Amino acid sequence: MRHIEYNIGNEFDGKKVLSFLRSQAGLSARLINSLKRIENGITLNGVHIRTIDIVHTGDILAVNIPDDENTAEPIYYPLEIIYEDCDIIIINKPAGLAMHQTHNHQGDTLANAVSSYFQSKGKCVTFRAVGRLDKGTSGLVLCALNRLAASKLSGNLKKTYYALVSGEYNGSGTIDKPIYRPDPMKTLRAVGETGDRAVTHWEAVMTDGKISFLKINLETGRTHQIRVHFASEGTPLCGDDMYGSIDKRITRPALHCGNMSFKHPVTDEFMSFFAPLPDDIASLLPDKNFTNFLNDKLIINRSLVITQQ
Repeated sequence: MRHIEYNIGNEFDGKKVLSFLRSQAGLSARLINSLKRIENGITLNGVHIRTIDIVHTGDILAVNIPDDENTAEPIYYPLEIIYEDCDIIIINKPAGLAMHQTHNHQGDTLANAVSSYFQSKGKCVTFRAVGRLDKGTSGLVLCALNRLAASKLSGNLKKTYYALVSGEYNGSGTIDKPIYRPDPMKTLRAVGETGDRAVTHWEAVMTDGKISFLKINLETGRTHQIRVHFASEGTPLCGDDMYGSIDKRITRPALHCGNMSFKHPVTDEFMSFFAPLPDDIASLLPDKNFTNFLNDKLIINRSLVITQQ
């Protein structure tokens, strides 16, 4: 049971419980309705309360969110946990680990690993990844540990990716091309007028004229968006043979989610986390001195964030 308390301030004196929960606490109508059907799902000063009742300054309004049920079979896989509290967990996902179970992946996914991790702690948690990474993409994954966290984090997570692409890039730019799925039976995506709008912002960090290391932010979140967009420019990600790369020095798309930032779903504290470049990408950088600088910076920043909690 996740117990969350809220202190009622002057601005909500004389307002209904529902008004506070929807606006200040940010609970969805669906979650509120489910809490109304649970004994002591919503309490005021320790006593069961209705959503139409009135709150006053100094009151303690509380919600009690029931524990989940595991939705994925618990199967052990070692996890690099960057941060964890009662509401969220952040994992540095290795390349090659799929996010969710599919017909091609049964028991060998991040969902299974997270389920196993919490089972070892005596907890049941539904796997609620806020956004997703492709199987071949490494980096940070944020998981919400209850329905409130999932609702408040959805659409409110900013991620920065780092990629090695073939070709020379300088300065910064935007790729604004719609993406569609040519064959509904395949995961392959392509740029085409019939697709959904997709916008990718990039900034060149360094290049040797043959490959470029880019910092990337997404305005939209289409499947394979970064990979498809750069392939459409004739500069596929290094190692991404699905989209035309002939670079065999790396066995997966050279893409890493290195930074994420968001407001905590309960405390509203701004949080930012970093994951250093994995060795397979770092080893291909044109300037190895930059690799050390980047990873040192990310490690320092990451540890500072965790220390502040």
